[in-house]
Amino acid sequence: MSSQKPLRVVVAGLGNMGRSHALAYHTNPDFEIAALVNRSDVPLPAGLSGYGIRRSFDEALRDERPDVACIATYSDSHAEYAVKAFEAGCHVFVEKPLATTVADAKRVVAAAKANGKKLVIGYILRHHPSWIRLIAEARKLGGPYVFRMNLNQQSSGHSWETHKQLMQTTSPIVDCGVHYLDVMLQITDARPVEVRGMGLRLTEEIAPSMYNYGHLQVLFEDGSVGWYEAGWGPMISETAFFVKDVISPKGCVSIVMKEGVKSDDIDTHTKTSIIRLHSAATGADGKFVKADEMLSMEGEPGHQDLCDLEQAFVLKAIREDLDLNRHIDDAVKSLAVCLAADESVRSGKAVRL
Repeated sequence: MSSQKPLRVVVAGLGNMGRSHALAYHTNPDFEIAALVNRSDVPLPAGLSGYGIRRSFDEALRDERPDVACIATYSDSHAEYAVKAFEAGCHVFVEKPLATTVADAKRVVAAAKANGKKLVIGYILRHHPSWIRLIAEARKLGGPYVFRMNLNQQSSGHSWETHKQLMQTTSPIVDCGVHYLDVMLQITDARPVEVRGMGLRLTEEIAPSMYNYGHLQVLFEDGSVGWYEAGWGPMISETAFFVKDVISPKGCVSIVMKEGVKSDDIDTHTKTSIIRLHSAATGADGKFVKADEMLSMEGEPGHQDLCDLEQAFVLKAIREDLDLNRHIDDAVKSLAVCLAADESVRSGKAVRL
């Protein structure tokens, strides 16, 4: 524990991610939870049961005057809450996506700069040792790249209810896609220039204007291309639901999942099991020079461990005054790509960025 006074935090939103972030603050002695905020009472895990749940984010900011606001509410309130928190003098951690429009995302960034506060967006994969390795290995190969990525979730029961709640404001290719567009942006420094999207409403349990299956294709300035696919619901296939593959002229780097993992298991969304490195180099006989290399990722962090790492990064960003410009710029770009894909789904036309 440092000799500095702990940073006081208000946590807004106590769904899966909000509870995990609150636990991270609870167990880190450099933070102190000032208030938990949620629209209704929800079961709290051991460790958080001693905290009361407040209803009003505005009142928590006014009464507690926290150093940090953690925003893990539904996407449509992210921008409003973040701007309020900056204006109240807080640093802000906000779950992805940063906002539901690019204009709102830029408004949040402007508020952070105007108030001289840190803005960290909840891209959990940026703190995962295995994903950090995957990105480093892909960058070593050099572009242009083909990015092949998806995360489909065959959800039922509580998981499907959560997905239906999310789809009241955000489609799967936006909610999940920002993670994987962020990964693409970390691998190629090139600017995304065009997006195409398609989607389909596979159930009458969601609004006619929403779709629970979506697919986007993105073109980059350096010639790289990528696709991302996301589907939620009881009808979604478990076949090839998790593809994380990066191809370049020199070879490819891929995540290989263990057999039998379930698509709606939250740990499945981050665990990598094995990273497979393939070199395209061939000898005089036309055969590959070396066999594929399999990097075991045994002992990698679980979901709560990653949330702990994420909030440790928030602390470091504040205490050490880290430059977060690239982090923020990538967050806005990845959101812009996914929102353009959503626009393309609805218009039937490609969108130039």
